[in-house]
Amino acid sequence: MVKNKVAIIFTGGTISMKVDPRIHAAIPALTSEEIIGMVTNIEKFSQIEIINYANVPSPHINPTMMMEIAMLVKKTVAREDITGVIVTHGTDTLEETAFLLDLIIRTEKPIVVVGAMRNGSELGYDGSSNLSAALCTAISPKAKNKGVLVVMNNEVNAASEVTKTNTLSLDTFKSPEFGPLGIVDNDEVIFYRDIISHQFLDTENIEKKVGLIKSVPGMESDIMDFYIDAEYKGIVIEALGRGNLPPEMLPGIKKAISKDIPIVMVSRCPTGRVLDTYGYEGGGKNLRELGVIFGGNLPGQKVRIKLMLALGITKDIDTIKEIIEYNVL
Repeated sequence: MVKNKVAIIFTGGTISMKVDPRIHAAIPALTSEEIIGMVTNIEKFSQIEIINYANVPSPHINPTMMMEIAMLVKKTVAREDITGVIVTHGTDTLEETAFLLDLIIRTEKPIVVVGAMRNGSELGYDGSSNLSAALCTAISPKAKNKGVLVVMNNEVNAASEVTKTNTLSLDTFKSPEFGPLGIVDNDEVIFYRDIISHQFLDTENIEKKVGLIKSVPGMESDIMDFYIDAEYKGIVIEALGRGNLPPEMLPGIKKAISKDIPIVMVSRCPTGRVLDTYGYEGGGKNLRELGVIFGGNLPGQKVRIKLMLALGITKDIDTIKEIIEYNVL
């Protein structure tokens, strides 16, 4: 019998779905045992422990559930008998959960998040192949000290870098800035590069009331006023280009900052960091002088997760700024 042991935490998603003939649409249907049974020769690679957290679509996963999953992973990976942990997850919000796990769990053991783009009723169901690649990664000594990994379509990406880039493609999960960390080939993980630095946030708390705004030409402050009046604790803005906003948004930004609501800015561009390059009204230099925090090259959905965790740690704006701008400037 193989000596390593991998815990697989099932949360749901397309990997656990089949088409219901009554409504002609995919719904949660496959059990964890059925999914495991599709992975050929799995028993030759590892002992498997199944942990059923949920069987829900990923749009149903909320921040509270993400934190529950994180605590479950943290507890499981700390066990001496566990070699690594795999989390199955729907792909729509997979990158947020994976990023949260990456920020708050410190371990040398591999943690791998995996999903599927095709459900169990479709030709070419990719759930079993993705799960087998995730297993090869979770048992590999080479995957230690890599942080949380996302394994799909035989590519290994860092949770801190990966994003879903396509609504349909099997290779939807990519790291646009730097490319994958490695690949899974012939049941072996091959790494081409490493992560230079890794941020860790020691918290079990998350602030749920954090808003996300995508900026567009002519946008005004009314949406900012809504978040402020609704007592949101933080706001993320996906700004234009290098980190610039329509001047009509400035009154709302000033109002939020005056109420100690942290405003974090990233770009709506798929790649590239924000920087205080432009000095005109609404330009990055102007925004930094007002107190806007710069989120580097993270996409809005990820920096929102980081801000939620930061607010779970502290309400001090300077400390939040240090957390958000860690290694990005």
